[in-house]
Amino acid sequence: MKFNSRRSNILSTKGVVSTSQPLAAKAGADILAKGGSAVDAAVAAAAVLNVVEPMSTGIGGDVFALYYKADEKKVYALNSSGRSPELANPEQLIEMGYDHIPATSPFSVSIPGAVKGWDTIVNKFGKLNLNTIIEPAYDYALNGFPVSEVIAEGWAGSINKIQEESGYPEFLNPGPPKFA
Repeated sequence: MKFNSRRSNILSTKGVVSTSQPLAAKAGADILAKGGSAVDAAVAAAAVLNVVEPMSTGIGGDVFALYYKADEKKVYALNSSGRSPELANPEQLIEMGYDHIPATSPFSVSIPGAVKGWDTIVNKFGKLNLNTIIEPAYDYALNGFPVSEVIAEGWAGSINKIQEESGYPEFLNPGPPKFA
């Protein structure tokens, strides 16, 4: 059987990390090569994805994880989904006439749990500190990164919609997207 893929291959002798984006996979593999755990590599890859593929994942979301600790023969679960805001009050919503929370209302927004989830799982099962683990993401955010063809095409296809927004010049350079 032959499968065609538009994804790049990443090679490693210290472990393998698979993501939707080569830079994120490389960050995870590099963390493994530095002696990090699978958890450290997963968090490094997730952090890089936040920068290089922000439409797919983000620190404004949640983290769910299962971790098998071989020496204990035990599976641990992490649910770091967002909580309700501290002042959320179900009775107040009922008084306002709601019998459910509409998915597109401001009342459906939860407190993001991603960063807390990363911190929790790294502290429990990681070998490296969180600052070391997220360093590749920080570097890409600060210094830039090569944009993959898949992302460039997606962004280019969205430019007309983005330009309809009043504040777009503050976030984008004027003119059409530039391709190398």
